[in-house]
Amino acid sequence: KSLSAEFEKSCKESIDFEKSYGPWARALYLTYGIGTSFMLAVAGLLYAKGEMSPDYMVGMILFLFDLFISIESYYGQITRLTVTAASLDRIEEVFQAEELKDVGDQALSENTKETQNNSLVEYSDVSFGYTGKNVLNHIFFSMKKGEMTALVGPSGSGKSTIASLLARFWDIREGTIKLNGKDIKNISLGSLMDQISMVFQRVYLFKDTIYNNIAMGRPSATREEVIEAAKKASVHDFIMSLPKGYDTKASELGSSLSGGERQRIGLARAFLHNASLMLLDEPTSNLDSLNEGIILRALEKESEQRSIVLVSHRKSTLNIADEVIKLEPQRSS
Repeated sequence: KSLSAEFEKSCKESIDFEKSYGPWARALYLTYGIGTSFMLAVAGLLYAKGEMSPDYMVGMILFLFDLFISIESYYGQITRLTVTAASLDRIEEVFQAEELKDVGDQALSENTKETQNNSLVEYSDVSFGYTGKNVLNHIFFSMKKGEMTALVGPSGSGKSTIASLLARFWDIREGTIKLNGKDIKNISLGSLMDQISMVFQRVYLFKDTIYNNIAMGRPSATREEVIEAAKKASVHDFIMSLPKGYDTKASELGSSLSGGERQRIGLARAFLHNASLMLLDEPTSNLDSLNEGIILRALEKESEQRSIVLVSHRKSTLNIADEVIKLEPQRSS
């Protein structure tokens, strides 16, 4: 329903834009038509009276065509500039948006003692919305170190949002989210990111070598550790089949690679980061059954040493989870 409303809104705005420029276009073509007809009539009259040579008459006609093309091009550029100005306004809104406040003064270490109830992650009465309406209302759940928690539910139920809030991409409206017993708002963003590995549905790669794209997960890692991470993510064989192996350059944003290949490189980056908590949003959505099985076994092994929050709809991924949390979309009142 909301998607249809957005399409209708976009359609209406496009039609309104065309309507606002329609009169100008009609005026342009009408003026050109009348002016051209008048000048051709005058040229024909002068030619008939012998006051204009054929060469001048042909030159005048060509001039009229050239003039119209220039005016039409000018009008087209004005239209493009209008669209560009609107785009720049939206970009300006992004630059003017208030940055997430990094007021945390506490560091977070892997050796930090867990809370008394042995919970690594705690969501307590969490509510959140991107705009006016909440997409999450009064969420409670906790997970222990060495557990894998799967979040399942239909599209729009807030699965990815819950994972993103733990990485503090947005601040919640109500409640608290704790990591190792500390409110994440009181943890510096740098320290928080050190303890979280993330792989979301859309994996971005830089215009650099495959090796560097994986190694950015932990720049101090050795080449052997990078290769081991790639093997865990079932991408080592693919990389070795490339012309320069790990030194092959990926095009900007990884557009030269398939979705599954980018996803496995992203997983290798997350494995290499070796954080105490992994956030995985549909980590096997673009993989075939063979590679999916290899990665699921790797994730199951990883969960013995670290906690994993897994967003997925595949039953195969849910089978390895220690706990499954089902979510439902918020109903309109």
